[in-house]
Amino acid sequence: MSALLAADLARLLGPGGPDWRPLRGARLLLTGGTGFFGGWLLESLLAAEAAHRLGVRVAVLTRDPAAFARARPRLAGHPAVALLQGDVLELRPSGARYTHVVHAATTVAPLAGAGDPRRLFDTIVEGTRRVLEVARQAGSRRLLLVSSGAIYGRQPTGLAQLPEEHLGGPDPLSPPSAYAEGKRAAELLCACAAAEGWLEPVVARGFAFSGPYLPLDGHFAIGNFVRDALAGGPIRVAGDGTPSRSYLYGADLASWLWTLLLEGRPGRAYNVGSERAVTIAELAGLVAAVLQARGGVEVAVAPEPGRPAERYVPSTRRAREELSLTERWTLEEAVARMAAFAQGSTGC
Repeated sequence: MSALLAADLARLLGPGGPDWRPLRGARLLLTGGTGFFGGWLLESLLAAEAAHRLGVRVAVLTRDPAAFARARPRLAGHPAVALLQGDVLELRPSGARYTHVVHAATTVAPLAGAGDPRRLFDTIVEGTRRVLEVARQAGSRRLLLVSSGAIYGRQPTGLAQLPEEHLGGPDPLSPPSAYAEGKRAAELLCACAAAEGWLEPVVARGFAFSGPYLPLDGHFAIGNFVRDALAGGPIRVAGDGTPSRSYLYGADLASWLWTLLLEGRPGRAYNVGSERAVTIAELAGLVAAVLQARGGVEVAVAPEPGRPAERYVPSTRRAREELSLTERWTLEEAVARMAAFAQGSTGC
């Protein structure tokens, strides 16, 4: 494990972190355990196991166990981890007992409008249906559904932060809404399970994130900006730079998700993200300043006069007031740590 990651995990386990006691002797099922969310969830869970001797065990669903073992041998080979080969669409009850379930398997939001939107919708909904059936057969009581802030649809002009009570939604006649509509349906399936009385589901509506494990060559602006800076610059903004986003660090993400699973109110949704809004152009400038990138920032398109800027920023008041969740890593720290991890990471 890199020293940077070890320091993040030590801080995560310190004051202000999750109360791990409910996981003593727990048996967990984790879907989506091999991506950005899954990497941080596994890292933090295994760090808690080492620190507190919880006796926890986690089954991780993965389509390709061998590839996961090659990419993250330390996680895949841990005695508390069992790899289950398969796709969420093929998941069936096996007789195993799980006390807790974390359902984080899905296609990433930036790809939601590409390819086959009907298949994307079906994958999210049917995958959730299968996870719920496994949870029911396994005797699970607590389940965390990783949903998305995309369920709110376009953030209205003049609304600085999206609260959980916002009743907006995506355009149901637009195929690119398949991801958001799938997540909405997945949340409804969990609500139905809660109404039936056998499950205590909690919903995490994720926004945008930063930190180690986030791809630097994908569809994430912050990752691409760090990549450009490490290559010497300039940092290139593909659009006009006016959309606003906010970024929660991966270690904070893991801390929040575990707290939601263990302490969140059943049948309730919580926004998971940062309230610190920056435009994409401002983010590029921040990355350039933190990493001292040569060549500055290049914005591809001039902003259109009078056009309202897109915004995707949550209110996290519910998480703060009900669960005392806070951000412990700044955006500047996140950028510096992403770059350091990319330059020095080996064998995580």
